[in-house]
Amino acid sequence: MPSRAILPPNQGVAIPLTMTFQQRARRAIRPLARWILQLHVPVGPMKPLFLLLYWLHVSVREGLISLLRFVWFEPLFRSRCESVGARFRMEQLPYVFGRGRIVIGSDVRLSGKSSIGFGNRVHDNPKLSIGDQSFVGHNCGFLVAQSIRIGDHCLLAGGVRLSDFDGHPIAHDARREDQPYSPSNVKPIVIGNDVWIGAGVYVMKGVHIGDRSIIGAGSVVTKNIPADVIAAGNPARVIKSLADM
Repeated sequence: MPSRAILPPNQGVAIPLTMTFQQRARRAIRPLARWILQLHVPVGPMKPLFLLLYWLHVSVREGLISLLRFVWFEPLFRSRCESVGARFRMEQLPYVFGRGRIVIGSDVRLSGKSSIGFGNRVHDNPKLSIGDQSFVGHNCGFLVAQSIRIGDHCLLAGGVRLSDFDGHPIAHDARREDQPYSPSNVKPIVIGNDVWIGAGVYVMKGVHIGDRSIIGAGSVVTKNIPADVIAAGNPARVIKSLADM
């Protein structure tokens, strides 16, 4: 079938154009591409062998990761920390930029890869502290211009973001001129003990979250959250008291 038709000048009859070589080639190759994409190595009676190879692959991979963590990732990260408590565990090397203090408590675990950024335009030596027996999930991010303090026995699920400053000035003309953010826009974050923060939560500057509270996944926390509650939403609000459960 013709792909389209054109009208020559001064004529009212449409003249069909024949299919181009490229169009014919695409039409011929498309079924072949589908067939190739559906190909697979048959497992069948070879399933025990492939299962053995699978576990061999996993064991080698995990062994290499453990070796890198022990001889490379952890020593590099410890060199950036002011102090690290006993039985510290980590998986991948966090991305750290800027100048600041990192204080890690005992029995802390960093899962996957996190990022830690320090803003030094207002305070020369901002501080991130993570309390004893706390867990930080994969892809968490901390932006610290003054102080972010996480209590003991806290659980931060994957993708949590905490920032104690705006990052840039509010006024557009100040951003154009690359002016520093105002000191009034830097406010410490304090996370109490036994706090559980769900996946993808954003905690904004100046927020205090009380002990034992839970923040639902995907929430944006812009104001203080009292102790012993469940909060969720954008902006996050208290939806239930733990005392009622």
